[in-house]
Amino acid sequence: MTAANQRQLARQIIKAALKAVDPAQAVADYFQANPQLVTQINDSPGKVLVVGAGKAGAPMAAAVSEIFGDKIEAGRVVVKYGHSAVDGDKADSTRVRISEAGHPIPDQAGLEAARSIVQLLENSSSKDIVLCLISGGGSALLTLPADGVSLGDLQATTEMLLAAGATINEFNTIRKHLSAVKGGRLAQIAAPATVHTLILSDVVGDPLPVIASGPTVPDPTTFAEAWNIIQHYQLQDRLPEPVRHRLQQGRAGEIPDTPKPGDALFERVHHAIIGSNRIAARAAVEAAQRAGLNAQLLTTFVEGEAREIGKLLAGLAKGLLVDEGPLQRPACLVLGGETTVTLKGDGKGGRNQEMALAAAIALAGWHGTLIVCLGTDGTDGPTDAAGAFADGATVARAQALGLNGLSFLKRNDAYNFFEPLDDLIITGPTQTNVNDLYLILVW
Repeated sequence: MTAANQRQLARQIIKAALKAVDPAQAVADYFQANPQLVTQINDSPGKVLVVGAGKAGAPMAAAVSEIFGDKIEAGRVVVKYGHSAVDGDKADSTRVRISEAGHPIPDQAGLEAARSIVQLLENSSSKDIVLCLISGGGSALLTLPADGVSLGDLQATTEMLLAAGATINEFNTIRKHLSAVKGGRLAQIAAPATVHTLILSDVVGDPLPVIASGPTVPDPTTFAEAWNIIQHYQLQDRLPEPVRHRLQQGRAGEIPDTPKPGDALFERVHHAIIGSNRIAARAAVEAAQRAGLNAQLLTTFVEGEAREIGKLLAGLAKGLLVDEGPLQRPACLVLGGETTVTLKGDGKGGRNQEMALAAAIALAGWHGTLIVCLGTDGTDGPTDAAGAFADGATVARAQALGLNGLSFLKRNDAYNFFEPLDDLIITGPTQTNVNDLYLILVW
């Protein structure tokens, strides 16, 4: 099989995986499986309000609008820039407004959208029903700083944590303690209304308090834990003063912590995960099997430094090539998760591109395999690529163009390594977001 055909096959598998976590279909399937909830919402004597945040918000909102129509009183959902269209058309309905905002760095547009959502919910009654649509990216997009903290403070703190390589769990522990809406506080604002939160998970293991910083979920983390994370990355002396002051106040018990498990306000709050990395990964396995490959899902719990995981993927590929792996060739191992990058250079790239570059270096000269690293939302870091392809010939092809893979890896510049090779994966916004997928294909 030629390299071009290998990549085409990989794209077919990717397409099937993304289709399995289509947000609009996931919403439709959920309500079809819960007809009693549809009846309850349609028969509600109070208002039905729709709010939400995340990269998949537009198709989720469109599906809810299709199901409940004029029963919806009003709605506001905030998505990443460029993610507001569904099938080429703006997703705004007559009742649910779609706003765009910054991600991963929060901006003024996100703050204004969050304020509008709060205004929509703050006068809710016990007769009202709130449909909350949450997907990956919601933490950055649903931005309303706590008292005393400015948007600039949040932006500076976010940039520090990104550069330090903080995990999503660590990120969101801190975000929740600097926010007026995260960590269960949105449910607090909506009380005493009944809240149904539909979630497209972008966090390894699908922990509800972490996804989009759990705006309607009890928060088990504390100010003390947030401060410990800051100390772990040695950021305490670089933090904006209002951020440092708030975290220290909370740590000392001088201001209330986020709502905790067992709080009575959550008795009227319900959650359902309607899409996840596991669903996408299983669909990838099924697509690979239909294509004639022996396929297996290895894990959806991949975490760690991207370049180290890239070496691991290369090692798994080598094992399959020498018949050490769990499958006979032709084979496809599917993995999922989300890695991090500790920035040491000033290059351009993302975690999946960096992982693919590390895999290409480790796999140099080992032919008959292809590694695919993909962000399911269609973006990888601050680039227009979703990820990249790597195989045993990648390094040699690059050297023929005068490109040294180790040099590009050292300066976190994977995008500019793969672009001349035409090995970037460009999908555009997929309008879903369920972590990352990794394919190891061996012939």
